Amino acid sequence: MDREISSGWLMFIGFRAAEDRILAALAEAGYADVTRAQARLLAAIDLDGTRLVVLADRARIPKQTALALVNGLEAAGYVERVPDPSDGRARLIRPAARSRGVLPVAIAEEARIEADWQAVLGARRMRALRRALWDLALSVDPHLQDNSHSDASGAPET
Repeated sequence: MDREISSGWLMFIGFRAAEDRILAALAEAGYADVTRAQARLLAAIDLDGTRLVVLADRARIPKQTALALVNGLEAAGYVERVPDPSDGRARLIRPAARSRGVLPVAIAEEARIEADWQAVLGARRMRALRRALWDLALSVDPHLQDNSHSDASGAPET
């Protein structure tokens, strides 16, 4: 390669590797029918439900694409549509029975990924990486400002 790889691309490589591992863990646990795009959308759903337009915004995809993904997830039993208690005209997308098994699998794999990365970097560099990534995330995503719960390192709890 003629030029240095950008920091953004390096972060994407790490994200992609983590996502691959999580999807493989889900498939091994019996959730092989979840596509990469559906998994990304599932991860954006609040436990008490999220409006479709918010999901589309979080996933940075058109509303029509989010709708198609939600339709597939609903058909497979991963999500359900329920009335929004704050607006009778609106509907919320919330996790359904089948998706309740997905979250523990994904969280367990995330913990293994963090442990593996810490084994490569060491505890001090891992804490520094998490702090730096958290600072970057806060600077580019205003939605995180309201949802930040941090541990002693200043990074969000995992």
